[in-house]
Amino acid sequence: MLDVCLLGTSGMMPLPGRWLTALMTRLNGSSLLIDCGEGTQVAIREKGWSFHDIDVICFTHYHGDHISGLPGLLLSMGNAERKEPLTLIGPKGLERVVSALRVIAPELPFELNFTELTENVQQIKAGGYCIEAFRVNHNVTCYGYTLSVRRSGRFLPEKAQENRVPKEFWSRLQKGAVIEHDGRTYTKELILGPERRGIKLTYCTDTRPVPAIVQSAAGADLFICEGMYGEKGKETKAQEHKHMTFYEAAALAKEAAVKELWLTHYSPSLAHPEEFIKETRKIFAGTYPGKDKKSVTLEFDKDE
Repeated sequence: MLDVCLLGTSGMMPLPGRWLTALMTRLNGSSLLIDCGEGTQVAIREKGWSFHDIDVICFTHYHGDHISGLPGLLLSMGNAERKEPLTLIGPKGLERVVSALRVIAPELPFELNFTELTENVQQIKAGGYCIEAFRVNHNVTCYGYTLSVRRSGRFLPEKAQENRVPKEFWSRLQKGAVIEHDGRTYTKELILGPERRGIKLTYCTDTRPVPAIVQSAAGADLFICEGMYGEKGKETKAQEHKHMTFYEAAALAKEAAVKELWLTHYSPSLAHPEEFIKETRKIFAGTYPGKDKKSVTLEFDKDE
């Protein structure tokens, strides 16, 4: 199962009761963060989660409201006696940007590993996730992310017996081990059925609607997407600044056939996003207003 928390929902600047946009997930004792604006570590503390176990941080882009909280978070992770390496993922220039921010956090007790995105769509495995980064359309290079948690097929004893797999190997093979014995190679494919449906979460912000969003989010259990503007008449402004309205986000959710849509990254002028949800649900019924610390646990399909 995947724990998901929308730590903050504000775009451009933090507001009382609304931290800058950031998302945190937890999977099997490892945590992942997408974006780290000012106040992110405070939001994590308010939620009651730990930043000690963050193993991966993904950045959509390098505007201040998405990365300015990183130096403080790194210092806090170091003070929490973290020793394990931390993986950072983001558009080209990531190492240069982080190095500049680390002028105020020069010494850390853990290693930073950088993965810089150079393709329009790029697949990465980290922290137990299959991460798909996909290029979107903002006024700087920007990516969205789909997090997938794979699920192995069911264990089939009859298949294991047909393939003459010794019983003492069954448990290890189910956990993904590859075993060499008596000139044979044993893998999980010899004892498991077809891979089952896993868990899928897509997150994107600071973009105009583009086909890549629909393609990556297709069938997602949860789609978290920016809704900078809820008021009617803001379409031109959204186009000029390369952001989205509630209604554009809902149209993407409908086209991608996701299960649920959470809106986030609100304009500072949007005081009450919930007022516009009724109209937005006319486009996609499963739309919900994101709010700080809104959380859910996504679970595997029990029928599979």
